[in-house]
Amino acid sequence: MPQRSAPRKTLGRPPRISRQEVIDTARRIVTEDGVDRLTMRRLATAIGSTPMALYHHVRNKEELLVLLLDDYTAQALHRPELPAQPRERIVVAAAAIHDVLAACPWIVEVLTADDLMSASALWFVEQIVDGLVACGLSPERAVHGYRAIWYYTAGEIVIRTTAARRRADDDRPTYRDQVFAELDPTELPRLAQVADHWAPLTAQDTYLDGLRALVDGLLTPR
Repeated sequence: MPQRSAPRKTLGRPPRISRQEVIDTARRIVTEDGVDRLTMRRLATAIGSTPMALYHHVRNKEELLVLLLDDYTAQALHRPELPAQPRERIVVAAAAIHDVLAACPWIVEVLTADDLMSASALWFVEQIVDGLVACGLSPERAVHGYRAIWYYTAGEIVIRTTAARRRADDDRPTYRDQVFAELDPTELPRLAQVADHWAPLTAQDTYLDGLRALVDGLLTPR
């Protein structure tokens, strides 16, 4: 008697994926490997789906990054109790942004590389701009002031994070260490005076001191 062949399995639709699964997997990729390594194809592979299935949730990588920003800030960026004094409101709001971004540096990479922002963070931007206006700046100058605060905040995080990563990858003396060890005190007396302490001094967390100095400078009458 001829044997019957086994029935062929029909391929059904791939399992449905949730938006939260997309966000969680994308966050893991950027945390482990960086934003540049996040692609729709790699994300689909990591989830066990197809790029086409992802388009039910996000249209492209830019929209995916916005989802990541909003998801993280909604969970981590909590509105602090603000002081009544507008100058202090500026400092508290900016410091809250700094603390959240410093805990997740890849977000700064996204925010500084693309014209993207999280809607959840706009309340903090509002407090900074409003505080600058309340201290006497015009709305236009307040926007410029916020930009200066943002540049300082983002730059501080990027530089500190990059330096920490390099130290973790290689504990050998840096090129800067070698240069500072050979400074000529007759040509660069002040730098030679602090050369032995330069690395620990610049590694100290002085963000708040710099922020207050920056705010003071922005509010000084011209």
